[in-house]
Amino acid sequence: MDFVWALSASLVVSALSLVGALSLFFNEKFLDKILLLLVGFGAGGLIGGAFLHLLPEALEKSGDAAQIFMYVICGFVFFFMLERYFYWRHCHKGRCDIHAFTYLNLVGDGIHNFVDGLIIGTSFFADRHLGIAATLAIIMHEVPQELGDFGVLLYGGFSKSRALIFNFLSALTAVVGTAAGYFFASHAGGFSHFLLPVAAGGFIYIASCDLIPELHKQADMKKSTVAMFFFILGILLMLILKKLCH
Repeated sequence: MDFVWALSASLVVSALSLVGALSLFFNEKFLDKILLLLVGFGAGGLIGGAFLHLLPEALEKSGDAAQIFMYVICGFVFFFMLERYFYWRHCHKGRCDIHAFTYLNLVGDGIHNFVDGLIIGTSFFADRHLGIAATLAIIMHEVPQELGDFGVLLYGGFSKSRALIFNFLSALTAVVGTAAGYFFASHAGGFSHFLLPVAAGGFIYIASCDLIPELHKQADMKKSTVAMFFFILGILLMLILKKLCH
């Protein structure tokens, strides 16, 4: 039953690739305003998901704090290397820098979504509530990313329909990752003990090195304050979920 929950969650995450079409119906000024709030909300969700859900679960299962935090560091470094060497971009603006790496961007997103799927599958195997929390944290940062990815494909020469189809196909690797994560967690002892803190390190990396710097770029104090409020709101949502699940 938990496997069905996990696959359903990964399908929802994959479907988020279609939100890029919304960028066609909003003007750039309104889109930038909404995206800033989503970025703040997503950063808070990732921080809350890492520190309130993934890490406590990993520490409870392992009991070896030194090892767990070493895995967190490994996750942080792993996600840093992915971004640097596979051109894995999280573009949060309606307009992104255009490069000749349109297809490489799809490959990078496919890897990204596969890793998200691994996290979802492993989390649901460990605990259904943990799986829901991890999925929510992923969703909260996926929306601004998918809007940006859709823009990259459009400006890279893709038609609207082709961009939607290819972006969705790339997102479906999350389903494959979910099945793989659940399988390895159920057949390889200690897999969840390893992947949960690695995922936490990845969440911390994306929030601190990718999303929060976007918030710092906002010069308007009022807009920055609202974005900060949404950042805190994202953390509070993870905290409320933690309380409801225990």
